[in-house]
Amino acid sequence: MRIAVTGSIATDHLMSFPGNFSEQILPDRLARISLSFLVGDLHLRRGGVAANIAFGLGLLGLSPLLVGAAGADFAEYGAWLQAHGVDIRPVRVAAQHQTARFLCITDEQQNQIAAFYAGAMVESREISLPETIARTHRPDLAVIAPDDPQAMLRHTQECRELGIPLAADPSQQLARLEGEEVRRLVDGARLLFTNEYESALLCEKAGWTEHQVRDRVGTWITTRGGDGVTLATAGDRTVTVPAVPAKEAADPTGAGDGFRAGYLAGLGRGLPHERAAQLGCALATTVLESVGTQEYRLTAHTLSARICDTYGPDAAAHIARHVEVPA
Repeated sequence: MRIAVTGSIATDHLMSFPGNFSEQILPDRLARISLSFLVGDLHLRRGGVAANIAFGLGLLGLSPLLVGAAGADFAEYGAWLQAHGVDIRPVRVAAQHQTARFLCITDEQQNQIAAFYAGAMVESREISLPETIARTHRPDLAVIAPDDPQAMLRHTQECRELGIPLAADPSQQLARLEGEEVRRLVDGARLLFTNEYESALLCEKAGWTEHQVRDRVGTWITTRGGDGVTLATAGDRTVTVPAVPAKEAADPTGAGDGFRAGYLAGLGRGLPHERAAQLGCALATTVLESVGTQEYRLTAHTLSARICDTYGPDAAAHIARHVEVPA
């Protein structure tokens, strides 16, 4: 399966706060909140939702197309992605902008406060999927990940016109999208990704019940952190896949992107949804144990051992037969 991943490409500025945000927030002063956190460290890492997903897919040998906009500073980042199996030909390089920036502070309880500067991402709306496909190849699935909202709507519509199946992943952009926009992005998607909070927000924004959402998508995948993942389809059939325990949680940034990469890679290699979700959970925990969204490394042995320890030897053997980690 060839997968196109549309969405953000960014540089992450990751900081840690040696305390708990909740202890610094006064409930009766929320209307005029003004806080500054003295952080303990700063890590600059490659990131962006689409780039993170594409990186994971590349590590698992799927050679994904990355569709998004980056700035004049993208050359080194682009070479990194290419070296890890990502096709960056569709990336639009904006000479007048810097690549988007994600600034995030994480406290001792893994709570996060973040800000996002769009930068070159505003030019994503100028990317034409029909023109991209003409220059590269036609994908079997297109992921619509968080991006400039107009780009998300454009690429969703273009996929429908081209007959390319969709994986809708509005996640961080749900707060900016209006109800009609949410409905346009989600309706008819083969796959829908949200976390637990986003699932409720999506229903509220779209004006749909959970049952109505299920009736409009193929499979609704909801990540629940340490509680694992649920896979829901029309007819109220729900499967819960436990999370893979982490030895030590270093940084939660990008764990959801890692899950998506593993899950999509599993489906792309012919695994059923539950097995694909098990692979996704293993990859998510691998990301969780490293600082930075693309700093982790995979080996067939360690990945299979994680899956075996959590889901059993049959699951590990089944997944290994379908998904091979390139050397």
